[in-house]
Amino acid sequence: MKTVSSLLDGEWLARYRRISKLNIRSSIYDVTDKCNLRCKGCFFFSSGEQHVAQEEMDVERWGAFIETEKERGVNLAILIGGEPTLHMERVGAFYDRLPTYCATNGLIKVPRDRFPDMMVGISLWGDPEIEKQLRGKDTFAISSKNYAGDDYTYYLYTITPPQLGHIEPIIKKIEDVGLKVHLQLLSNDEDVGGFTWSEEQLARVRDEMDDMLDKYPRTVISSHYYHEVLTTGRMLGRPFGWMECPSVTEPMDTREPRPKRLIRFIRWASDLKTTHRCCTSATRDCATCKDGAAHMSWVMVNKRAHMRSTQDLQNWVTVYEMFAKLYRFIPW
Repeated sequence: MKTVSSLLDGEWLARYRRISKLNIRSSIYDVTDKCNLRCKGCFFFSSGEQHVAQEEMDVERWGAFIETEKERGVNLAILIGGEPTLHMERVGAFYDRLPTYCATNGLIKVPRDRFPDMMVGISLWGDPEIEKQLRGKDTFAISSKNYAGDDYTYYLYTITPPQLGHIEPIIKKIEDVGLKVHLQLLSNDEDVGGFTWSEEQLARVRDEMDDMLDKYPRTVISSHYYHEVLTTGRMLGRPFGWMECPSVTEPMDTREPRPKRLIRFIRWASDLKTTHRCCTSATRDCATCKDGAAHMSWVMVNKRAHMRSTQDLQNWVTVYEMFAKLYRFIPW
């Protein structure tokens, strides 16, 4: 019988034990339905999710809701929107009660006197030209000034096909302002011309992502195995899709047989009552989804499947470590 201790040597076994104690239970929350940008390809607005609920405006009701989430076992609140920083009082309601991560476009600075150790992930879609084309402005010029040198902030760099061969200058810019970066891929939910991945492009971007991790290991928070799973859409010979995705809202999960999934995961709308199907949107085709968080979670919930060889289990460890670093459960 293969066991963790039989597959991993001393160093890898210590790494495994560090992450195996974490017991992370996350859910995702739409803090608001509004945003100060309108990005082409944003799953929230392209799917019409801004219309499914009426925002709860009473911050005391947010606080009471968060207390029930704690009772439900949630120990990581992932805040999205819309743009969460438009409502700092709601962000504060989470921060005062739970380990909290805030996904933002970085145009509004999170006040560190109020949120000294809250993890912040800043969205970035490429160089200034790509940013202006897809998002209407060069967000990096603003966000980098807001967060330069911040120990609790990193960039979520969503790579697009036109960025092939031009990723390294972005990594260098991020390194130069003293921040980390995590790599993910655009799913192109609004079918913007020239921004849909081909198989050849996915193979090329995997090589480039691997190269960036090797060249900038102190700046890029990632994993070679994550790159493989994300770009191929396959894990241990299994294709990603609706019947494999771990990030489906638990009360809405009617799949049979139910796959390995995130325990107690729910994505909540801004009325604190309505739920969304999954961590992205109900209108996205799961077969073409390139969401980075969904793919890393897919690996994480399938530990036993990775216990077929030492290499497979080591791959699993690197992805779990990456997730834990991104949400600061373990140090960079």
